[in-house]
Amino acid sequence: MDDAALLLEIESIKQLKARYCRHLDTKDWDSWRTLFTDGFRSDTAGAGGKVIVGADPFVAFTRSSLGDRATVHQVHAPEIELTSATTARAVWALEDVVRLAPGVNLRGYGHYDETYEKIDGRWLITSSTLTRLREDIFNVVFSLYISDRIKKLTARVARRLVR
Repeated sequence: MDDAALLLEIESIKQLKARYCRHLDTKDWDSWRTLFTDGFRSDTAGAGGKVIVGADPFVAFTRSSLGDRATVHQVHAPEIELTSATTARAVWALEDVVRLAPGVNLRGYGHYDETYEKIDGRWLITSSTLTRLREDIFNVVFSLYISDRIKKLTARVARRLVR
């Protein structure tokens, strides 16, 4: 593959991830679903979540977890590597904001480690692992760093509430 073709493939993957963030934040669930292979695997266990296999269960879980809460996902500094003509992997730096309750927000920092497959001329996400470096709870009055210990406790409580 020449340099121009390689750059076009990398740009296509960047566009895919941009749509991922936009559709997720606008709660366009049908469009968001089209970005994943059927066998998509999500692993958020390292960030206090869980492993979900299958795009439909993943979208349904995310939709029910977020509801209509405001979110902002921003990814940048991609490290994209084509591993073949139809497969790729990438690491994206992530910053996201999730409204937890009126006046209470979470800002997270971390990385997405992802794999992709080009099917019928379209790049799709085949797997995604989310890791967190830091999480802050904030509003206009205060900001609180969430330690790993508090994060694990909160994740256990949240999992019990979601069941």
